[in-house]
Amino acid sequence: MYDMGTRKRALALVAQGRSLNSVSQETGASRSAIRSWQSRIEPLPRMKRTPCSRCGPTTESPSNTAAYSYLLGLYLGDGCISPGIRAGSFLRIACANAWPGLIEACATAVEAINPSKKSNRVHAVGYVSVVGYSQHWPCLFPQHGPGKKHERPIVLEPWQQEIVDAHPWEFIRGLIHSDGCRITNWTTRLVGGERKRYEYPRYFFTNKSPDIIQLFTDTLDAVGVSWKRANSCNISIARRASVALMDTHVGPKY
Repeated sequence: MYDMGTRKRALALVAQGRSLNSVSQETGASRSAIRSWQSRIEPLPRMKRTPCSRCGPTTESPSNTAAYSYLLGLYLGDGCISPGIRAGSFLRIACANAWPGLIEACATAVEAINPSKKSNRVHAVGYVSVVGYSQHWPCLFPQHGPGKKHERPIVLEPWQQEIVDAHPWEFIRGLIHSDGCRITNWTTRLVGGERKRYEYPRYFFTNKSPDIIQLFTDTLDAVGVSWKRANSCNISIARRASVALMDTHVGPKY
């Protein structure tokens, strides 16, 4: 990929009567590229490098911060970034086949944040990986690194925390959609001397990373949701008012 300055300089040298070989040696551009520029100097659309809000000339947050907050939750739960061809990377979010609505929501979020605005789906046994290809996933998700997430520190960058603070429910929804659930528990109690079955809804979030657990509970605190730690990897939300809040802003998977 040659910048426009290199292209114009090469064509100016050719116009002076220089050979393609000498122009190639001076500019570093291949002779075939110089020949193609003589008929078309603009790069083909597929060759244009898509801009990135984080590593471009001006560093800023992704334009759709709500979609980013949701996708960040999905990534921290069931996502990974792996090397692709050339300098690109693949973002993969695993979504169970049981939740087609989640698959659609995930694909929409990937397309909203991917500079190319594209995603595709890779089907496997029991799940679908929503995949996006870009050179920019590592700068959009700096938590990427070697090894499993629960075996290394997971800390949000200040710009990410600002997005989560602005869109806490989208972040919570992404985490629940990836590593959480809404279930109905039941117990029995005496009513008028008769033992009756009593059912109540509850949300659970499960993750082995203490850092991701902390991000989840800190965000719950920020929106006024009460929670309890069932064990080191499980967070329970069972109080009626808090479940009602979760139902309003998150709801069960579908």
